Amino acid sequence: MRANAMGRVRTDIRVNGRKLWTLFDSGSRNTYITKRAARGLDVKDWPQELSVALGGKVHKVRRSCLLRARLEGRWIETLARIVDKIGPDEDGTQIDVLFGALAMQEWGIRLDMENEKLDLSRYTTNFVEF
Repeated sequence: MRANAMGRVRTDIRVNGRKLWTLFDSGSRNTYITKRAARGLDVKDWPQELSVALGGKVHKVRRSCLLRARLEGRWIETLARIVDKIGPDEDGTQIDVLFGALAMQEWGIRLDMENEKLDLSRYTTNFVEF
């Protein structure tokens, strides 16, 4: 697991038995997955094209998928918008998934920047709606 000072931690998640290199980014509102990493997932077409500025490039988003994964032995699930490529991390490793702030909030995932890891002490499977 690796971190940087900008509110991001990188680690693998497991999706259908595959390891996907994931950037947990508190500066990104939504979650994104590469087209290659989304293969075999429940992909749906969007009724309209979306434009997303990501990694210094504008992406056209036409599809999304349900991303259901294991993170340190716990289940997480969120909607992921599909993009051609997210790009490399600071070490040059291609990012498969960019896990955004809304999904982190939903699952109680926080970034522990000092220790360069995820803080799952508030992970939840109990949701209270008002």
